[in-house]
Amino acid sequence: MAMSKVELLALLRELDDPKQLDWPLNYDRAAARLAFGGLVRRLETDLGAQCEFEQDTQDSSEYGRARVPAEATVCGTRIVVCVSTFGSLAEVCAANPGAYFGTDDAREEGALDPADATVEQALAELGYVSVPEVADSRK
Repeated sequence: MAMSKVELLALLRELDDPKQLDWPLNYDRAAARLAFGGLVRRLETDLGAQCEFEQDTQDSSEYGRARVPAEATVCGTRIVVCVSTFGSLAEVCAANPGAYFGTDDAREEGALDPADATVEQALAELGYVSVPEVADSRK
């Protein structure tokens, strides 16, 4: 279930630490590495394809990205999962971050299919909080 804008803003404020910009208070890099590795393995297993990934991004609040290859998706569009260092937040992007105004827009444009929700399901089951790629001002 998607979070409302109010819930999302409250969560972001709770995770924010004004003294530390790159990661939240009590950040555990080893735990983040294990969780991210588990996510990549889960995506590869569920989708039957090897995912490219990068992790532990220096000087960034983004921990890493996992890329689901286009041939593993229903519509033939690559899916990029961006994982934050803040509270296991993750966003799902079609093609590349910023290519669409979020997953709803990508579905409307035919770039994603509801069957590609396997990625969202994996995030939820692994304890990630899925956040929208772009705050949609239409809602």
